[in-house]
Parts: sequence; C-alpha cells; structure tokens
Amino acid sequence: MSEGRTEDVAAIRAVLVASYRAWDAGDADGMVADYTADATAIMTGSLRDSRDAIRRSMALAFDGPLKGSSTANKQLSLRFLGEVGAIVVSESGILFAGETEVPDARKVNATWVLEKRDGRWLIAAYHNSPAPAPAN
Repeated sequence: MSEGRTEDVAAIRAVLVASYRAWDAGDADGMVADYTADATAIMTGSLRDSRDAIRRSMALAFDGPLKGSSTANKQLSLRFLGEVGAIVVSESGILFAGETEVPDARKVNATWVLEKRDGRWLIAAYHNSPAPAPAN
C-alpha cells in the first residue's frame, strides 16, 4: 500500500533513522524528538505512557546499563492506515560494546505506529516482543 507514497515512506524512514542515531549517541532527548507528547512504549515488563516518561527512562538507561550501546534494525514492513497513519514492523536488537551482531536471544520484533500531524510524521506508539527463535 506504500506505492505512490514515496515521500511519506522516506519521511517515516528518516524519523526512525533519527531515533536509532540518537540511541547510538546515548541522546535520550534526540531519541524522543519525533515522538508525540502522548506516545506510549511497551516493552517486556514496562509501560511508558508519555514522551517524557520514555525520555526519562532512556536517559537513565543510557547512563546505566545501555551506556555505549547501539541498535541493529531491519525494517520488515511498512503499511499505511489512511492518509495520516502508518505501521512499521522491524526486527531489532541492542548491540553492547564490542558486539557486531545481536545474539538471536536478544532480537525483538517491534511495531512502530506513526501519525502524521501538521504535515510531520511522529511516533505515537512503540511495542516490542522477543523474536521467534530461528528454525534449525
């Protein structure tokens, strides 16, 4: 459904890339710069119910267990929900210092919900879940 929406596809990808780059830099403010104020993030064992809550938790993580980490991300799909909504599914994982590949046990499937507000694509929700183990 993304045919004919090349500008929107590029804008959505740019939002995600900016968030990934901010993570790599340990920049919690930059990571949530393109989140809506009422954004939600759900990860195993946690619900963060606003951009500020997401920023605070990421700032703590970047100063602690995620210091010096980066992410590996592969977009699996992008589909539009009308003119102002989109869902991106990706496979992601955290790379810690010295790692070049994310171990299968730490890979997640992530769902990003984006909304176009005032001509700008923003992240409205994020959720991740452990990725299934690869078939042998």
